[in-house]
Amino acid sequence: MTRRESTDKRHKRIRSKVEGTPERPRLAVFRSNNHIYAQVIDDTGATTLAATSTLNPEIRAALNGDGGNVEGAKLVGAKIAELCKQANIEKVCFDRGGFRYHGRVQALADAAREAGLNF
Repeated sequence: MTRRESTDKRHKRIRSKVEGTPERPRLAVFRSNNHIYAQVIDDTGATTLAATSTLNPEIRAALNGDGGNVEGAKLVGAKIAELCKQANIEKVCFDRGGFRYHGRVQALADAAREAGLNF
């Protein structure tokens, strides 16, 4: 099994258990080689409530363009928590998207928790 197939298999297993509701939306994380993305999704209404990534101009300026590292993930985690507070969202369920809870994914989650988001 390739690495991508393993990730897809884990992602399907996670998504069968994790669902975003209006009271507790899903914080979905996607990690590519160069960037990291985070969305807060209400699955019952099929709407994205908040989203950010290392492509965000203010985050990109702070990183000097390189978003594929732990520092970028920390900034994205803090920004998504700030956007959630503006939208009156305090609790989310974390969807790591099939990626291991390690490195950039863990840094994003920790930064969001420190900024006041409850998982």
